[in-house]
Amino acid sequence: MDSNEVDGRVHDLPSATSATQLRKVALSSLLGTALEYYDFLLYSTMAALVFGDVFFPGESQAVSTIAAFGTLAVGYVARPLGGILFGHFGDRFGRKHILIVTMALMGVASVLIGLLPSYAAIGVTAPILLIVLRILQGVAVGGEWGGAALMVVEHADAENRGKWAGIMNLGSPLGFLMSTVAVALVTLLPDESLQSWGWRIPFLFSALLVVVGLYVRSRVTESPVFQQAAERAETEKPERTPLSRLIRSPRPVLLACAAGIAPFALTALMTSHIIAYATGIGYDKSEVIRVLILLSVVALVAIPLASTLSDRIGRRTVVFIGATGAIIFAFPLYMLINTGSIALMAGGLVIAQIFQNMMFAPLVPLLSEMFGTTVRYTGASLGYQGASLIGAGFTPLIASVLLAGFGGSSVPLSLIIVITAGISIGALTMIKETRGRDLNTIDVEPSPAHPSADISAQ
Repeated sequence: MDSNEVDGRVHDLPSATSATQLRKVALSSLLGTALEYYDFLLYSTMAALVFGDVFFPGESQAVSTIAAFGTLAVGYVARPLGGILFGHFGDRFGRKHILIVTMALMGVASVLIGLLPSYAAIGVTAPILLIVLRILQGVAVGGEWGGAALMVVEHADAENRGKWAGIMNLGSPLGFLMSTVAVALVTLLPDESLQSWGWRIPFLFSALLVVVGLYVRSRVTESPVFQQAAERAETEKPERTPLSRLIRSPRPVLLACAAGIAPFALTALMTSHIIAYATGIGYDKSEVIRVLILLSVVALVAIPLASTLSDRIGRRTVVFIGATGAIIFAFPLYMLINTGSIALMAGGLVIAQIFQNMMFAPLVPLLSEMFGTTVRYTGASLGYQGASLIGAGFTPLIASVLLAGFGGSSVPLSLIIVITAGISIGALTMIKETRGRDLNTIDVEPSPAHPSADISAQ
């Protein structure tokens, strides 16, 4: 890959033969991410619908739901661990092969969840095994995002990274759409059938999806940016592991994590938690699921638009607009939901979805451009998965506890949006605009005398 200098900035230029390969890479990352998030988010929906009764039966429905959301949080806790584990090997040995491993791991864990006996069949062993498999799901997703993001970003030219990253980013709403449609179909079954065997079908179906994804993923080439870094590393091997270098200079990881908290918190409230909340105030379960399908369709349009916009006006600007909109709309959102009108609820959630997409879409190029090549997989993964853990991992659980503690008032839910968006805005003020950075930047070891000369791509 060649480079050119425009307006004082170095820009990567793709070779003439790279366009076809770039499309293959983007498609591979889209399909792989969609399959990963189908499995991961399917669990979230089932936790709200059936897992409380199947794996955590009790006299109180609220307690069972809280317990089910607790296992949901476990998966998010495991995501940074996956980012560290697979990020280490991805930074050392390449992106492509690690992505095959993460997809296979997710497929195995999801199929086993679909085969897992209930609490009524094997007692406490059932929820224990469920937690173990949820951890494996979290580890797989934690390693998936960074590799899929970097494969696209490191193949693309600097002026269009956002556009191509937007295609990969569609994997999240596409995976959610697939999982929601799967859930919508099985919820047509009688409740007794859904509880006993119907919920298992979407998990077992993931086996077929993973086979397709593995085939597509095996046919792409390794990241050219990583290959160049690997060639340099033959004579310039770093003395420390990617993780140890990030620990010595943690500022970029902490800022990346804080910048991504708001979109994850908002999406957790609008997907996992909204089912329990809306049905609790009188909405029909099938109506809520149809609204969630609508939100996925909105995201399929809004995410690529916001990603492309970040190529024009900057990553920080797009995220800032989305976070500001989320703060302004936090209280009106739940006022619309609380009317009991499905049309008003849908309208409010669509507006919130657009703000969420504006915060979420630029994260792939933003976080990727914040780190040098030999720590990029680990650094971007830790920032993104840390944000997902803090923003989404515990939000449904915390929201359920606050609802119970405040007599069902939605005010704490709006405050969650305001606080998390405020955190993201604060982080953005301390991050320099990354649009157009040269991804071939050689990493600089941190120095106490020059704290700004860290492992981020300056």
